[in-house]
Amino acid sequence: MGARYPFYLLADSREGQLKEAEVTRTAPSSQPVQGNIRHGFVYERVPHITLKSIANNAEIDVIWEKWQERLAPLAKALNDETRMTKAETLQEWEIPREAEAKWSAKAKKVHAEWWEARIARQQEIDKSIAAKAEFEYLYDKPYDDKKKVRVAGPFTVESLSPHRMLGVDENDELIDGLREDPGEYNAKQTFPQMILENLRTAGVQQAHKEDRITFTSLQAWPGHYICGEGRYMEGATEKRAAIFIGPEFGTVQRTDLVEAARECGDAGFDVLIACAFNYDAHSTDLPGLGRIPILKARMNADLHMAEDLKNTGKGNLFVIFGEPDIELLTENDGKLRVKVNGVDVFKPQSGEVQSSGTDGIACWFIDTDYNRESFFVRHAYFLGANDPYSALKTTLKAEINPEAWATLNSDTSRPFEKPKQGRIAVKVINHLGDEVMKVFRV
Repeated sequence: MGARYPFYLLADSREGQLKEAEVTRTAPSSQPVQGNIRHGFVYERVPHITLKSIANNAEIDVIWEKWQERLAPLAKALNDETRMTKAETLQEWEIPREAEAKWSAKAKKVHAEWWEARIARQQEIDKSIAAKAEFEYLYDKPYDDKKKVRVAGPFTVESLSPHRMLGVDENDELIDGLREDPGEYNAKQTFPQMILENLRTAGVQQAHKEDRITFTSLQAWPGHYICGEGRYMEGATEKRAAIFIGPEFGTVQRTDLVEAARECGDAGFDVLIACAFNYDAHSTDLPGLGRIPILKARMNADLHMAEDLKNTGKGNLFVIFGEPDIELLTENDGKLRVKVNGVDVFKPQSGEVQSSGTDGIACWFIDTDYNRESFFVRHAYFLGANDPYSALKTTLKAEINPEAWATLNSDTSRPFEKPKQGRIAVKVINHLGDEVMKVFRV
């Protein structure tokens, strides 16, 4: 909230239509506008000027005639003032760029006006040539809308392919990895081995550094769901943690956590630590199974490139968010409100789950009509520390309506109608950028 970003002219807007008309030197479009970003922006462009585009540009003659009506009288006045005879009359191409010292003040003034008009005519012709020529869009240079200020940062859409690349030789035949040199083939590290190695070094981080889980030992475990056994100190007592690793490309389902927790209990572990890149919404409703608490650690996407990164243990590679404490309130008129009370945090020193306030929450969002496929932010609230209100005022260089800000800087949402699809989703994000989502059936 402490940064400003440019807002770009939408092609599907009246301002965008006017800018497009200005750039292409055409009449503005009269099509109705909706402000749809799918239509793109108004972009700068690079013309490809050719002799053909100049020869076929009829607008040049129109511009020439328009300016000639002003240039011809100025040229005649200049000749009259410099007392040239008819035979010595200066033609347009003979008028010097600099006025002669012996000319009168009036002659020098007319000379300056003539050259000012002459340069303006050429500039207009050049713009016409550039506008009528073939061009290429510069998609990385949309025109800015100076009337608007954007405080939301840039966003990216990232995707990882679930497909593997198959090696082929010069004859386009598949390379058989089993026939490679055994030493080189066996040296390749599997995904679970790589995760366990990084987990052994980095530990599991939470919002506060003092709540970090540091393993005294971490070994592989020959289970069906559990692939690692970690040991850490809870006060003066050593505890055993079962490590469940989610898929390299995919999402952990609630059923996976249930089966892993059952296997964890059968093997006598004290806690289950699940490590995954993504969890489905329903898995957040599973804080534990029986006596086994389930800690859901979100793995950093950098682990996809673990082969190219140094394993220093300093990065937040495995982060436990905790369970958000959320209430659903019903108003007298039937509308709903959502209240965020805080986040439940696991304390490895005592083995207890304690509830913290909203200090650990940077922002939270509501999809008031969740379709179980994609989360759409319909309500946004910011609880960030260090007085984000003053930071926002500084960023915008303007006064913010305190009442409007109070509706955004709140742990209780504004009222909204009951969802048509029967579900709402609440997404909570902490100061480390980690997020957790809970779905409520209404």
